Amino acid sequence: MNEQATAELTRAYHALAAVGQTDMVWGHVSLRDPHGRGIWMKAAGWGFDEVTPERVVLVSPSGEVLAGQGNRHIEYPIHTELMAARPDVRAVVHSHAPAASTFASLDIPLRALSHDAVPFLTPDIPRYTYTGNLVRDQDTGNRLAQTVGDGAGALMPAHGFVVVGESLAVAVMRAVLLERACRNHLDALAAGGPVRWSDDAELVAKRELVWATTQYEAGYQYLLRQAQGVVQ
Repeated sequence: MNEQATAELTRAYHALAAVGQTDMVWGHVSLRDPHGRGIWMKAAGWGFDEVTPERVVLVSPSGEVLAGQGNRHIEYPIHTELMAARPDVRAVVHSHAPAASTFASLDIPLRALSHDAVPFLTPDIPRYTYTGNLVRDQDTGNRLAQTVGDGAGALMPAHGFVVVGESLAVAVMRAVLLERACRNHLDALAAGGPVRWSDDAELVAKRELVWATTQYEAGYQYLLRQAQGVVQ
């Protein structure tokens, strides 16, 4: 077992649990194995708040459990195919968070009503529309990876969303930001709007200033501190 990887991943799961993104035993976070053997992710059957280092497994690109105890998730290809397509990606989050899942069903672009949406708009976050069913084989995983392209993530109508990052801090923070951005937009729609949002020039400026690596890390450290009081 890789003690550093399992410990880091456990903390990432707890951070997402602290902000309410656990969906009973579904959804997952993965971390690229530093030795190129595949991905580390929680074993099937555990909620985000229940993850411990002992409940993390190493899954090969073909789906074989190489280390750890327990079964791997059916949707491991979400993670293995994205990492195969994106050498820059070290971590992936797949979530069923409700606001993002609801917004994914709407045929309207996501707008930067706050800082939260900024990482995803180039000019809009893509939607994976090939299927709303489980991503359980190489083909559907590859199609999802193509949808994400070189972006920060994608909405998955009738399913949820996926985000990527060069670190667990970035990937986890993007999962939180995307859910907040979608909730903000849904609230604005309910109020009769929106009518104002950041234009393309401001989006470029914000990506460099608001979401520099140090800002992702600062937000992530806050989530980790919150998780200590929520997950025992």
